[in-house]
Amino acid sequence: MTMQRRAFVASSLALASPAWAHHGWSSFDQDRPLYLEGRATKVMWRNPHGELELELPEKLALPPDLKQRPLPKQSADVDGPGLLAKAQLPTRTDRKWLVELAPLTRLQAWSVEEIKPGTQVAVLGFTHADEKGDAVLRAEYLFVGGKTYGLRSSPA
Repeated sequence: MTMQRRAFVASSLALASPAWAHHGWSSFDQDRPLYLEGRATKVMWRNPHGELELELPEKLALPPDLKQRPLPKQSADVDGPGLLAKAQLPTRTDRKWLVELAPLTRLQAWSVEEIKPGTQVAVLGFTHADEKGDAVLRAEYLFVGGKTYGLRSSPA
């Protein structure tokens, strides 16, 4: 292989690797909402969606008021109260989770300020069926700074 060809292949692979790492939403179990809370240790405020690494406390528990929390209205039809009522803790014991937020344009529509490392954050969302694979949660609701944000769609 020529030197130019090798350079082209290497640069093509480098550009494609973020797409390989990204996965679609169909692999997430939307019948089993999970609740996570902890400290953001790493934040990636970028497209295709914001992400944060969340470090959970040693003893994670569902907040007693979770089912009664007021939820913002979204343009998509989301049964937020039903999701809160079905919320559960993960069965896996990972202390660090990658949390996938909404696209930056949607975070801006909700006026979500960029989360900084060290910020306490809670999320309600979905992980892979049977919690297989990586410790990844697709956030449906974000709780930060005393505010709640719906991430499926824009504000209603």
